[in-house]
Amino acid sequence: MRRRASLVLLAAAVFCAALAPLLRWYAYPRLAKIPPNQYQEVVLEAKDATLLDYTGGMQPKKVDKVTIIQTLKGNVEASREIEASAGKDVVVWDTLTHIVGPDGKMVSQIPERYIFDAHTQAPVHATGESVDGDPVRREGIEFKWPFFTEPRDYLYFDAQTRTSAPIHYVGPRRFKGMDVYYYEQDVPWTKVSLPKKMPIEGIDPATFEQSTGTGLWYRTKAMFWVDPVTGAPVNAEQVIEQEMRGGIAAGAPEGRLTVFAGHVRMREDYGRHTLALVKSNRTKVLALHTYAPAGLAAGGLVLLGLALWLEARGRRGPTA
Repeated sequence: MRRRASLVLLAAAVFCAALAPLLRWYAYPRLAKIPPNQYQEVVLEAKDATLLDYTGGMQPKKVDKVTIIQTLKGNVEASREIEASAGKDVVVWDTLTHIVGPDGKMVSQIPERYIFDAHTQAPVHATGESVDGDPVRREGIEFKWPFFTEPRDYLYFDAQTRTSAPIHYVGPRRFKGMDVYYYEQDVPWTKVSLPKKMPIEGIDPATFEQSTGTGLWYRTKAMFWVDPVTGAPVNAEQVIEQEMRGGIAAGAPEGRLTVFAGHVRMREDYGRHTLALVKSNRTKVLALHTYAPAGLAAGGLVLLGLALWLEARGRRGPTA
């Protein structure tokens, strides 16, 4: 009876030992991926900001708050179409950045389509990749870091300038009880395109600069607190400045007219929701990558030890 039990335990030990590396090095790389149907909404605020009053003499003024609503929606149909030609799992995110002033009126809207590898978050170049309707070719990451983010610099895409530049790893941080990596990116003053949707009707951004001689300039300091397991930011902030230069801004001090200036932060309730979501996904990733393989390996060793112990007792036979 002991011999039969030891054989059963040995078989179970072999099964666990075989399943542990299979789960870690075969299942995990295939199962750890961004779902194609993800939907997320985040509200950010810039309090005590400066905003150009488009209807009040085109002058900048201090406002209590500017609200930025970012929606992200996974486009499943587009993902499947691109996957057919790319030969890998692809995610398509259609995002919209909707900016409103303190009176609740729209300041601008910027749509974006981001196409990337579901496993590595590397960009996938395909028809439709765009910012505000303009075709782009991204290099580097945007929105999300790779699973098991490394403590190093990454190439990060800035949607305003349509360019990529290093985002620097500053060091580890503790954010609301979670160990995270902190990153910063400084984008210097850069001439950018006017949003295609603006609060004044009749303005054609395509011809505005040519007809008025006015250009839009932008700079920012972007800050991200990133969970290194999921690669998802648990917090994001930006210090943004936008100016009009030349043309209608020629009469302003130094020929510059502030369009927007403020420190953009995630609203507290959305910050709590984001943190809870990242913690939940972190547990799932660790279960697949670490906890289950390690548990199976440890269980296999325990079962092997029991099998050998039963076998040894069976061979000694009953004691006198």
